[in-house]
Amino acid sequence: MDFDFANRKMQQLYAGERGAQRYPSQVVDAFFKVMRTIESAKDEQDLRAMKHLRFERLKGKRRHQRSLVLHGSFRLILQLIEDEDGTYLLIEEIVDYHRG
Repeated sequence: MDFDFANRKMQQLYAGERGAQRYPSQVVDAFFKVMRTIESAKDEQDLRAMKHLRFERLKGKRRHQRSLVLHGSFRLILQLIEDEDGTYLLIEEIVDYHRG
């Protein structure tokens, strides 16, 4: 599935693990594994079919976003974008849902 990054921080993490020290090593490893899964997915239905990723729409003020489980309470936050070229994922951030 096609994807893009919403910010430079996520793009740099993907391109060369720059900024990886911000996260536990298990989260970084999971990020790269999930990104490989996204790359190989044909569409969002492929991601939904992988129950362990828990691809879901968020609620409230984040209702336009979706999340994928990385490790423990860490989630990859993204948007499903549709344009004239089709549908792609916009990778936004990694969030620890247990931090307040």
